[in-house]
Amino acid sequence: MLSSRLTPFLAERCISSLRKSSSTSSFSSLSQIQPWLFIGLGNPGEKYQSTRHNVGFDMIDAFAQSQGVVDGVPVLLAKPQTYMNLSGESVGPLAAYYKLPLNRVLVAYDDMDLPCGVLRLQPKGGFGRHSGLKSVIYHFRKNREFCRLRIGIGRPPGQMDPKAFVLQKFNRTGRERIDSAVKEGVEILKMVATKGLTEAARLSNADQKYKHLRSDDLQD
Repeated sequence: MLSSRLTPFLAERCISSLRKSSSTSSFSSLSQIQPWLFIGLGNPGEKYQSTRHNVGFDMIDAFAQSQGVVDGVPVLLAKPQTYMNLSGESVGPLAAYYKLPLNRVLVAYDDMDLPCGVLRLQPKGGFGRHSGLKSVIYHFRKNREFCRLRIGIGRPPGQMDPKAFVLQKFNRTGRERIDSAVKEGVEILKMVATKGLTEAARLSNADQKYKHLRSDDLQD
């Protein structure tokens, strides 16, 4: 893995890295292979570690720690440091810095509309109730046609405020489900890089579609 230090403006806002083939000496020499940019949304700092809102960060960390490279396909990994609601302030300039088309950008984030631990890969969409995704879209000049890996965290119980819910940590069962989902997500991201989004979505979404039926939906 090649650690990538961006311009000072970006370095203050993103932790990023580049995975590349060991036989390749530089990013520029891979110019014929268009890279992917995988972004996980979350909040920086110990206070927010392991919370529901940080599962996007968890996904990027797990992918970065996985063994090997992605069949020579360069992949940039980013964790915006601008806090969730301002994610676009770093994500927008980062994609522009590498001159990437949005169909080579994937954003991983928590989603209350999916059962805990269920994943969904999509080529585009809106932002729903997700302020971080809303910021990303705004800084992509309101273009919504970028890839998403939605990570289900379930709905808040009863009348609980959703803002409080996403900032809480999972209980033991929830954490187990998320840890399992993150492992599955790493394999999905590898498929995106090697097989393309359409094929990765076909394979992964078919498996994830009935996942919640194999166990009760978690409301922790």
